[in-house]
Amino acid sequence: MWVSICLTIAATAGNNIGKVLQKKGTLILPPLSFKPKVLRAYVSNRAWIIGFLMDIFGALLMLLALSQAPVSVIQPVSGCGLAILSVFSHFYLKEIMNAIDWIGIAFAGVGTIGVGAGGEEQKASLISIFHLPWLAFVVTFLFVLLNGWLRVYRRQRREQELMQYEVVEEIIYGLESGILFGIASVISKMGFVFLEQGFSKLLLPICIAISISCSASGFVYQTRGLKHGRAIVVSTCAAVASIVTGVLAGMLALGERLPSAPSGRLILLLGWYPAVHHPWCDPTGNFNTSGMPPSKALETVCKKWCR
Repeated sequence: MWVSICLTIAATAGNNIGKVLQKKGTLILPPLSFKPKVLRAYVSNRAWIIGFLMDIFGALLMLLALSQAPVSVIQPVSGCGLAILSVFSHFYLKEIMNAIDWIGIAFAGVGTIGVGAGGEEQKASLISIFHLPWLAFVVTFLFVLLNGWLRVYRRQRREQELMQYEVVEEIIYGLESGILFGIASVISKMGFVFLEQGFSKLLLPICIAISISCSASGFVYQTRGLKHGRAIVVSTCAAVASIVTGVLAGMLALGERLPSAPSGRLILLLGWYPAVHHPWCDPTGNFNTSGMPPSKALETVCKKWCR
């Protein structure tokens, strides 16, 4: 179990450092699209390509960790990368961080370690190949809601003639990329479980291919958020969404369970709260607007979302 946790920490470190480098590169790059001229600009940017390769290397380590431990343990532990990300974002990108930001990130790190400590080895439960369509339906439904929220917000922003890229867009892009990363982890794990249960060996590469597609789509949404938003906001929202998605999908689609020992179950449950607690909410649930320029209406929306 601890080998898998160490692999996960190394993987998430690569992912998050890669995101910081990609953010640095996107400052002088056009919005990501599939036009050859735009793709050449991204590939020729040293900071962006190094960050991209680190992100890919982290994904490979994550795949290795998923082959050895439950998704409901791996995904929460991946939140430890936020501590690394916050340091790089503050010192390398000069992004503004105040005391509440640092406390929130430390809270997430402690929580994910608690989740890892409370995890235990589990025997694979019988799963059905028909779980894949259900996962696809749920993800599609969530994206319809999030993109609808984004469209409504952008329309309101245009009507108010606001040019500032605000925190709601950072949050939405972070959530969308995180959901896709979480689903990618679950589908990868499903491939290994299918193999263990004697299903056709073709299901493993099929699941990995679907997982890669989900990760690639998540990467596109993440890059859009990083283009104008703050790396720490986008990546923290992505990590929270990935954790919640991985835990819930792991328990519902893969039949993963809470630890059988009462002490392990308690540690796991206590770890989940700080792991998913939003770092821009103070103890009363109010939105921390230091360093951000949201309007009054946006601030109200974010207060409700944080709670």
